[in-house]
Amino acid sequence: MKIRKPAVAGQFYGGSQAECLAEISECLTDKALMADLPDPIVAAVVPHAGWVFSGELAARAFHAIRQVNETVDTFVIFGAAHRYYGTVPAVYPDGAWQTPLGEVQIDSDLATEIAKLDCVTDRDAHTAEHSIEVQVPFIQHLFPDARIVPVIVPAGGFDLGFGTGVGELIANTPDKKIVCIASTDLTHYGPSYGFCPEGVGEAAIKWARDVNDVEFIDLALSMETDKIILEAHDNCSACGPGAVAVTVAAAKALGRTGGILLGHTTSHDILLEKFNQSSNESVGYAAIVF
Repeated sequence: MKIRKPAVAGQFYGGSQAECLAEISECLTDKALMADLPDPIVAAVVPHAGWVFSGELAARAFHAIRQVNETVDTFVIFGAAHRYYGTVPAVYPDGAWQTPLGEVQIDSDLATEIAKLDCVTDRDAHTAEHSIEVQVPFIQHLFPDARIVPVIVPAGGFDLGFGTGVGELIANTPDKKIVCIASTDLTHYGPSYGFCPEGVGEAAIKWARDVNDVEFIDLALSMETDKIILEAHDNCSACGPGAVAVTVAAAKALGRTGGILLGHTTSHDILLEKFNQSSNESVGYAAIVF
């Protein structure tokens, strides 16, 4: 059986079982979740930075799913493509993924069906990608019996009918409880990212969070699938717009008409809050459920 080894354990999140569980416990805060969550939740958007920065928001989305759905058989995780340069989504077809919490099995039956849509099967595309891996321990902890189907999605240039097809496939698989997850961070602002349209300083960081991030978030919430990728490309407002667009398209096919924002923050906000430090750099993070 093919086993995908962790690529960023010990970097983005704890490298041992004890460290991983301790971090998950810190991320799963006691903050109350909204009472009007969708029932069931069919899809979510989560961030994928190091857990010290974005783990609480990612955990909030998975906690919401756990609160409403109780049981999930399979998570289809659409990840941003940081190192994959293919033109169509790439599915990891079978075997298992390993993290410090053990192995999680691939839902090979569902992966096979998804692979019949407009995508390819490609294990190598997933070898060093972190956007999906950092979500897996949350699933293992909160949904120990769940399986996964990892899918890396290019930032654009593919047929969004793929997402619709995934949603229709899920709708026609009533014997499984399946949730789609999109993994993306938002605006990468600052000199080291080569994106400083508002200059540097406090006002520029505020613009990245309150204007650039929010415009992308609003398109996701209103499920304007055809505009999500264009917005990100024009304004550098997300690194995984393809993953979000596919997930929103799937959620639409499953009957959703809007999303709910569970939280929005930035690495700059976290630096101030946790470390009393400031920076001219910032990355946005949001958690959304459908």
